Amino acid sequence: MPAGGYGVELDTGDGVLRTAVEVTGAGTRPHRYGFVVDFAPGRDIAGVVDNIRRLHLTDVQFYDWAYRHADLLGGGEEYADALDQPVALETVRRLIGAVHGAGSRALGYAAVYAVGPAEWDRWKHDAILAGDGAPYGLGDFLFLVDPSAPDWLEHFTGDLAAATEHLGFAGFHLDQYGYPKVARRADGGIADLAEAFEVLIDRVRERLPQSRLVFNNVNDFPTWRTSSAAQDAVYIEVWDPTTTLSSLGAVVARARSVAAGKPVVIAAYQHVYDSVPAPAADLATSFTMATLFSHGATQLLAGEADRILVDPYYVRNHEVEDSTAGLLRRWYDFLVEHGEVLTAGEVTDVTRSFAGAYNDDCDVSYASAVVATEAQPGTVWRRITTAGGRLVLHLVNLVGQEVQLWDGAKTTPAHVGTGTLRLRTVAGCVPRVRVADPDRTPRLVDVDVTVDGAYATAILPEPHVWQLVLVDLVPQEAS
Repeated sequence: MPAGGYGVELDTGDGVLRTAVEVTGAGTRPHRYGFVVDFAPGRDIAGVVDNIRRLHLTDVQFYDWAYRHADLLGGGEEYADALDQPVALETVRRLIGAVHGAGSRALGYAAVYAVGPAEWDRWKHDAILAGDGAPYGLGDFLFLVDPSAPDWLEHFTGDLAAATEHLGFAGFHLDQYGYPKVARRADGGIADLAEAFEVLIDRVRERLPQSRLVFNNVNDFPTWRTSSAAQDAVYIEVWDPTTTLSSLGAVVARARSVAAGKPVVIAAYQHVYDSVPAPAADLATSFTMATLFSHGATQLLAGEADRILVDPYYVRNHEVEDSTAGLLRRWYDFLVEHGEVLTAGEVTDVTRSFAGAYNDDCDVSYASAVVATEAQPGTVWRRITTAGGRLVLHLVNLVGQEVQLWDGAKTTPAHVGTGTLRLRTVAGCVPRVRVADPDRTPRLVDVDVTVDGAYATAILPEPHVWQLVLVDLVPQEAS
């Protein structure tokens, strides 16, 4: 079968079961990220493997598997990590083997410039200092060094190489904390962290040429530098002020503009599950995923056997209810099935070139709802992209929502009725229009098209949270 995403349906007589498969080809580099946090001796790993397969996860982050931040393998075969969680390397190896056996990649977590108290005397000569002369850090738990210091780089890359050899990791998740941006070094020099991170990534690549590398651009810093470094995905962990659906979409758009075709992954932790019932939190997650997927990014959210992230310390995760598990399964299937028009590197936003009265090429309207170019509460948020010569409309129904915070509770979208799609036609062609919805009609379904002179119209089904509309202005048989 040609490379791409495919929906799979089985009619059991009592209903239709669905899943999706992805056929990868040369140059295909998807990154659907998950996580594991439990490395206790003897733990059962079957549920982790099931979740990887169910959600089509391509990469799994092994969070806090190491003995210490600056001494990854120094604890022997069994130890307590820096926050006293039990770790058995036998469990780590079993999990790595199981992840790889399920067709995914195991990436070990490693903080790129963090040193604990026990190792600090060895590294304090590489410290980066705050304005008061104290070393930057996380309280008295960790202290920060210049990640581009030559001796630190030699040590750090050596630790990663040893972990690859002795445990079998396929790559590493390289973490930072988002601060500082510029700092004084202990030797009096100045460390520009944007430059230092780029140096570090490239050095890790030199030491581990076959490993998959993912660096954390905390709150988009410094994506503009690290996106061109020798890594395999552009990963961003978002915090305030990236709080709204619009700002979330803007982060993805900026990242894709510099990613050079690399997949974009957003760590957007849904804290909302800690404060509201699952149905309201599930809707919040739906709008987050609709924003990220329609902009061409994926989300680090799901992991272990049945958990999602609600906190930056991944051990403090949230056990999903059945409604959340069903939501994730449906939406991740949808992401895989329609990946060519969602996350492919060549997908391009053309909203402001095609929609609107001046352009008059492609737009949608509703009798009882306003259509907006930005994510405004009370509107249908309309975006248009091109993918493989086709137009893709993304219609996110924000009617009935009072705020556009991506991590805020949401209510059931209001009814807006059917939509009218209007297209400028190509002479001699009747456009083909298909629609899909991760919650209602996940496969692409044709809708009737009427041509009247230079324009065509189609009546679109009512959107729920997110509706995808695929338009072939020149259908294949007419090309």
